[in-house]
Amino acid sequence: MNKNSESFFGGVVKSMGIVFGDIGTSPIYTLSIVFILTPPTEANILGVLSLVFWTITTLVTLQYAWLAMSLNRNGQGGQIVLREILVSVLKRGRLFSVIGIVSFVGVSLLLGDGAITPAISILSAVEGLQLVPGLGGIGQTTIIAVAIIFAVCLFSIQKKGVDKLAGLFGPIMLFWFVALALSGIVSIISAPTMLKAVSPHYAFSFLSNNGFLGFIVLSEVVLCVTGAEVLYADMGHLGKRPIINAWCFVFFVLIANYIGQGIFLLQNPEAKTILFAMVKQQAPFLYVPFLLLTITATMIASQAVISGVFSVVYQGIMTRLLPLLRITYTSSKIKSQIYIGTINWLLLTAVILVIINFKNSSNLAHAYGLAVVSSMSITCLMMILVFYFTKASRWKILLAVALLAIDLTFLSAATHKIPQGAYWALIIAAVPLTTMLVWVRGQKMLFRSLRPLDLETFLVGYEQVYTDQAKIKGTALFFTRDWRTLPPYFVHCILRDNIIYEHNILISIITTENPKGMETKHTKNIALGLEAFEIRAGYMEVFSIEQILRANNIIPKVVFYGTEDIATRNPIWKIFIFIKRVTSNFVQFHDLPPSKLHGIVTRVEL
Repeated sequence: MNKNSESFFGGVVKSMGIVFGDIGTSPIYTLSIVFILTPPTEANILGVLSLVFWTITTLVTLQYAWLAMSLNRNGQGGQIVLREILVSVLKRGRLFSVIGIVSFVGVSLLLGDGAITPAISILSAVEGLQLVPGLGGIGQTTIIAVAIIFAVCLFSIQKKGVDKLAGLFGPIMLFWFVALALSGIVSIISAPTMLKAVSPHYAFSFLSNNGFLGFIVLSEVVLCVTGAEVLYADMGHLGKRPIINAWCFVFFVLIANYIGQGIFLLQNPEAKTILFAMVKQQAPFLYVPFLLLTITATMIASQAVISGVFSVVYQGIMTRLLPLLRITYTSSKIKSQIYIGTINWLLLTAVILVIINFKNSSNLAHAYGLAVVSSMSITCLMMILVFYFTKASRWKILLAVALLAIDLTFLSAATHKIPQGAYWALIIAAVPLTTMLVWVRGQKMLFRSLRPLDLETFLVGYEQVYTDQAKIKGTALFFTRDWRTLPPYFVHCILRDNIIYEHNILISIITTENPKGMETKHTKNIALGLEAFEIRAGYMEVFSIEQILRANNIIPKVVFYGTEDIATRNPIWKIFIFIKRVTSNFVQFHDLPPSKLHGIVTRVEL
C-alpha cells in the first residue's frame, strides 16, 4: 500500500471515530421509535424507508457534505465560522444584530443537544440487555442505573484525556459500520424488492395517505440525521476530503441497514427494538458481542459530542461570546485536546437528569430532534446569507433556499414535541443562550463604564512621571485589550500611584476572524521605557502566553492585571456580576505564574 492510499484510508477511519459516531448510532433507535407512531404495514414501511433515504440525502449529503463544507475559513467549519464570515461582510445595523442573536441561538441549541445525545445513545444501547437470554425480565430501574453508571464513567475519564484512546475509536467504529452493513445486507438478500424504497414516490404516498399523522412522523424520521452538524463543525480537525470520503461509505451502510431493518419488521411486525431483534435472529451466538460493540459505539459517539461541546465552548470563549472558563490541556501532542471541567460536570448533571426524567429511549425521543433540526435550520439560513452577501452562484442560493424549506418542514413537525418533553431541549439551551446574551452585553457596558484613556493623552503625563520618578529595576507587564486605548488600572498605577519600572510592556491578545493562525508584533520605543507586544491568534488556536513571551525574550519581574469591583441595582447586571465571580478571570484562564501576579481593583458602577 502506497503512502497516498494509507493517508486516504487513515483519514477515512479517523473520520468514522471522530465525526460519524452520532449519526452512525442512530439506526439503534430511529425506526423503533417511528413505528411506535404508525403500524408496520408494507406501505408504511416503504414510505418511512423512502423518507429516511431522502432525509439523509438532502439534509446530510446536500446541505452539509456539499454546500456547508464549501464554506470555511482556513479549513475550519461550524456555525461560529459562518458567524465570523457574516460579521466580516455585513455592515453594522439591524441585520448585523439579528445575525448575532440567531448565531447565539444556534450555538446554544448545539450545546443543549450535547446533553440529550449521550442520554439517548447510552439508554438505547443499554436497553439491548433485555434481549440477552436470562435478562429478559430486567427492570427499567436497572436499565436506568446501568445507563447512569456508563454516563458517570464516560464523563469521569474526560480530565485524563482521551488522545491515547482516540486511536482506537476509528477502527472500532469501522467495525461497527461493517456490522451494520452486514446485518442490513443479509436482510436485503431475503427481500431485494424492498430496495425500491429509494424511490421518492413512496415518501410522497406515505405523507399524502397519512395526513397529519404522516406530518408528525417526520419529527421522528429526522432522528436519522442527528449528528449531521458535526460533519461541518469537525471539518477543521480532519479536513474536508477525508470526511466526504468517509461519508460515501457511511451513507451506503446506513441506507443498507435501514432497509434491512424495514424488511425484518415487515416479516416480524411484533418487533420493538428492531436492530437488536434483527441481529439476534440472524446470528444468536453473536448477539452479546454485538451488544457490547453497540455500547462501545454509543460511548464513542457520546465522547465525540462531549469533545465537540468543549470545542464549541472554547470558540465561544475566544470570540468573547462566553465567559472565561478554566481549561486543561489533556495532550502534549494534540493542541485541540482540551478539558473544561465546569462544562463537563454541568453536562453530566444534565445527562443524568434527562435519563432519570425520561426513563427510556422512546420517551426521550419526544424531546430529541427539536434542537437538532432547529440548529440545522439556523445553519441553512446563515449559509443563504453568506452565499447572498458574498455573491455566490445563483444555483447555490436556490438550493440552500430549497433545503431551508425542508428544514423548516421538519422543524414545524418537531414543534408538536414541545409539550411531550422537547421543552427540556429548550430549557437546557436557554442556559448558554442567557449566559451569552448577558455576558456580551455586560462586557460592552463594562468597557464603556471603565472609560479607557487614549494613548496620546496618557503619554503627556507618562513622560513626565518616567523622567522625574525613580524607576524600579526590571520589566513589568500590563495586560490590556488594545494598547492604544489604556484601561484605568494601568493609568492609575503609573500616573496616580507612580509605580513605574525601567521597562513597561503593554500586552494585548487579539482574537482574529480566522480560526487558525498566530503572529506577534513587538512595538518598541513608544516612549521612554514603554513598549507594546501584540499576540494575534485565531479563535481556535490554543496557546501559552508565557511560552510566547519567553520565545520573544520577554522575562517579566511582575505582571499587573486589572479586575473590577462592580456595583449595580440592575438585576441583569447582577447576573453578569455573578457570572464573573463564578468563572475564571484572565490570569486563571491563561495560567499565568501566580508568584508574579498583582491584581489592581477598579470600582465600577453599572
